[in-house]
Amino acid sequence: MSETRFADQKDASRYTLHVGDDLVSALDYNDDGRSVALTRAFTPPPFRGKGYAAEIVARAVAELEERGDREVIPVCWYVAEWFERHPEHAGILKARA
Repeated sequence: MSETRFADQKDASRYTLHVGDDLVSALDYNDDGRSVALTRAFTPPPFRGKGYAAEIVARAVAELEERGDREVIPVCWYVAEWFERHPEHAGILKARA
Protein backbone atom coordinates (compact mmCIF):
# COMPACT_ATOMS: atom_id res chain seq x y z
CA MET A 1 0.00 0.00 0.00
CA SER A 2 1.32 3.41 -0.95
CA GLU A 3 1.86 6.13 1.61
CA THR A 4 -0.73 8.94 1.81
CA ARG A 5 0.81 12.39 2.26
CA PHE A 6 -1.04 15.60 3.15
CA ALA A 7 0.70 18.94 2.71
CA ASP A 8 -0.04 22.65 2.93
CA GLN A 9 1.62 24.30 -0.05
CA LYS A 10 1.45 27.82 1.37
CA ASP A 11 3.16 29.38 -1.67
CA ALA A 12 0.36 28.01 -3.89
CA SER A 13 -2.46 28.49 -1.32
CA ARG A 14 -3.33 24.84 -1.71
CA TYR A 15 -3.56 21.70 0.38
CA THR A 16 -2.56 18.55 -1.47
CA LEU A 17 -3.09 14.85 -0.91
CA HIS A 18 -0.78 12.36 -2.60
CA VAL A 19 -0.89 8.58 -2.63
CA GLY A 20 2.57 7.46 -3.62
CA ASP A 21 3.58 9.76 -6.46
CA ASP A 22 -0.01 10.51 -7.51
CA LEU A 23 -1.77 13.77 -6.66
CA VAL A 24 -5.19 12.42 -5.71
CA SER A 25 -6.85 15.60 -4.42
CA ALA A 26 -6.24 19.32 -3.97
CA LEU A 27 -8.00 21.98 -1.91
CA ASP A 28 -7.42 25.62 -2.84
CA TYR A 29 -7.78 28.38 -0.27
CA ASN A 30 -7.43 32.11 0.38
CA ASP A 31 -6.01 33.10 3.77
CA ASP A 32 -6.46 36.74 4.80
CA GLY A 33 -4.82 36.31 8.21
CA ARG A 34 -8.14 36.03 10.08
CA SER A 35 -10.07 33.51 8.03
CA VAL A 36 -9.44 30.86 5.41
CA ALA A 37 -11.81 30.60 2.48
CA LEU A 38 -11.77 27.03 1.16
CA THR A 39 -12.50 27.83 -2.46
CA ARG A 40 -12.14 24.67 -4.53
CA ALA A 41 -11.81 20.96 -3.85
CA PHE A 42 -10.66 18.92 -6.82
CA THR A 43 -9.99 15.25 -7.40
CA PRO A 44 -8.65 14.15 -10.80
CA PRO A 45 -11.13 11.84 -12.59
CA PRO A 46 -9.08 8.61 -12.17
CA PHE A 47 -9.17 9.03 -8.37
CA ARG A 48 -12.79 10.09 -7.87
CA GLY A 49 -15.16 8.01 -5.76
CA LYS A 50 -12.46 6.87 -3.34
CA GLY A 51 -13.05 9.41 -0.55
CA TYR A 52 -10.00 11.55 -1.25
CA ALA A 53 -11.91 14.87 -1.33
CA ALA A 54 -13.47 14.10 2.05
CA GLU A 55 -10.06 13.13 3.42
CA ILE A 56 -8.34 16.32 2.26
CA VAL A 57 -11.12 18.52 3.67
CA ALA A 58 -11.04 16.63 6.99
CA ARG A 59 -7.25 16.97 7.24
CA ALA A 60 -7.33 20.67 6.36
CA VAL A 61 -10.08 21.36 8.91
CA ALA A 62 -8.19 19.37 11.58
CA GLU A 63 -5.04 21.39 10.91
CA LEU A 64 -6.94 24.68 11.07
CA GLU A 65 -8.71 23.62 14.28
CA GLU A 66 -5.37 22.69 15.83
CA ARG A 67 -3.87 26.06 14.91
CA GLY A 68 -6.92 27.78 16.37
CA ASP A 69 -6.22 31.17 14.80
CA ARG A 70 -8.48 31.13 11.73
CA GLU A 71 -12.17 30.78 10.95
CA VAL A 72 -13.25 28.87 7.84
CA ILE A 73 -15.44 30.15 5.03
CA PRO A 74 -16.69 27.19 2.95
CA VAL A 75 -16.87 28.78 -0.53
CA CYS A 76 -16.67 25.47 -2.42
CA TRP A 77 -19.97 23.57 -2.57
CA TYR A 78 -18.22 20.33 -1.63
CA VAL A 79 -16.67 21.88 1.48
CA ALA A 80 -20.05 23.33 2.50
CA GLU A 81 -21.65 19.88 2.15
CA TRP A 82 -18.77 18.34 4.13
CA PHE A 83 -19.52 20.71 7.03
CA GLU A 84 -23.23 19.80 6.83
CA ARG A 85 -22.26 16.11 7.20
CA HIS A 86 -19.82 16.93 10.05
CA PRO A 87 -21.60 19.42 12.34
CA GLU A 88 -19.10 18.62 15.11
CA HIS A 89 -16.68 20.92 13.26
CA ALA A 90 -19.10 23.86 12.89
CA GLY A 91 -17.31 25.79 15.63
CA ILE A 92 -14.55 26.74 13.21
CA LEU A 93 -16.97 28.26 10.67
CA LYS A 94 -17.01 32.03 10.27
CA ALA A 95 -20.34 33.41 11.44
CA ARG A 96 -22.41 34.97 8.69
CA ALA A 97 -22.90 38.69 9.01
